[in-house]
Amino acid sequence: MQQLTLLMTRLYVGLTAPRGRGDRGDVPGWVLITVMTVGLVAIISQVAGSELRSMLRAALRSVG
Repeated sequence: MQQLTLLMTRLYVGLTAPRGRGDRGDVPGWVLITVMTVGLVAIISQVAGSELRSMLRAALRSVG
């Protein structure tokens, strides 16, 4: 968990660090949003994955 947080922090800093005026290799915003979303999903699934699965199973049982 701590390693994933460190990886996401390094990735965020690397993608958003200011660049010189001559550099044109700026990362588009959608790439940053996609990477951060993947990180959030990974963190949430590790923290609350089993609880979310049990909630989904209970909801499907109540419908069926």
